[in-house]
Amino acid sequence: MPSGVENRSAFLESEVRNRMELALYEIKRVIAGQDAMLERVLVSLLAGGHLLIEGVPGLAKTLTIKTVARVLGGTFRRIQFTPDLVPSDLIGTRIYKPGAERFDTELGPVFCNFLLADEINRAPAKVQSALLEVMQERQVTIGEETHVVPAPFLVMATQNPIESDGTYPLPEAQVDRFMLKVIVGYPQIGEEVTVVERSLRPEPEVRQILTPAELFELQQLTAEVYVDPAIARFTVDLATGTRDLAALGLDRLAPYVAYGSSPRGPINLVHAARALALLRGRSYALPQDVKDLARDVLRHRLVLTYQAMAEEITPDSIIDAVVAAVPAPDIELARDTA
Repeated sequence: MPSGVENRSAFLESEVRNRMELALYEIKRVIAGQDAMLERVLVSLLAGGHLLIEGVPGLAKTLTIKTVARVLGGTFRRIQFTPDLVPSDLIGTRIYKPGAERFDTELGPVFCNFLLADEINRAPAKVQSALLEVMQERQVTIGEETHVVPAPFLVMATQNPIESDGTYPLPEAQVDRFMLKVIVGYPQIGEEVTVVERSLRPEPEVRQILTPAELFELQQLTAEVYVDPAIARFTVDLATGTRDLAALGLDRLAPYVAYGSSPRGPINLVHAARALALLRGRSYALPQDVKDLARDVLRHRLVLTYQAMAEEITPDSIIDAVVAAVPAPDIELARDTA
């Protein structure tokens, strides 16, 4: 590798790490603990994917997303999903102006850089479909006009897993649109003590570290991270393994999976691995990046059988078994970085 290119690559990697560390520092002034969730949030931001966060109430899911939006700048909107919500509340509608004798378009709250869809599973199917269409197409058609949402556009949704009354679970085909699904657990004792102590003081004012334009630049830099063909094949092997467990010698788990990962699984896995590699200060992805993100990318893409639910078998346990059974490629770093 020419020394000039090598120096530029090292500079860019260092610059990204410094900027993301500053952003993370500001976020952590408000959020105590939840390191894994925060890392996944940054991965989804760099990779340009959407994020679904699931956890019981009180785990700072909403606060985390609001804080991230403040640190990264740009426009932020929050939509509290309720059973009486309709698609026009989300994407906008056409309103007749009697004085002008014409219809004007009122754009909805989805036209922003960062959209927080709070408790997305409380909205009916039509509203969920409208949101997920915007996530996929990055545009909305109202009447005869098509309106493009701002770039970058990221949806961060939350859902509560413990209440079923008044909820509309996301269908598998719709939840598949999210790049990552992060399960948030209870904090450690020390972290919870910090949370309680911070509640005794006013919430600190966080600084804006990045602008949407700078975030877009980082996303472009993420797209330059090198992915060896063997790693791309590794992601496909993992997804294929979830569809045919018997081929991996996991016959005992085969009755638990009705449908394995869709092709979006390996696509999102390789893109997320590039973002994680950049966060870790590398210009190339490693098999370990893929392994670390396998649960978050694939867990919501598996459809388990009723037998699995009865025996309390989780998607994570299936994914762990597949990752252990599929051999990781042996990457020659000297060749790949060149």
